[in-house]
Amino acid sequence: RFRIAGCSDSDGEDMYTLDGEEKWYADFINKKGVEPQPSFIDHISLEEGGYEQAVANQQVCRQNLENVRKAMK
Repeated sequence: RFRIAGCSDSDGEDMYTLDGEEKWYADFINKKGVEPQPSFIDHISLEEGGYEQAVANQQVCRQNLENVRKAMK
């Protein structure tokens, strides 16, 4: 399993992949976690609260980004 997470001032990404297939991602616009696999396959689901954890991770990412900018000045 591979996780991609990142942020900017206006956007963010948090997703999990397995064998090159997207298994879960945080849809920050619609405020939910999405499992894009078709219904006829076994899903690899995140534990309850996966979207909320992604939101918290984005807040930490943005704070770290701000701290780095301050340190660079």
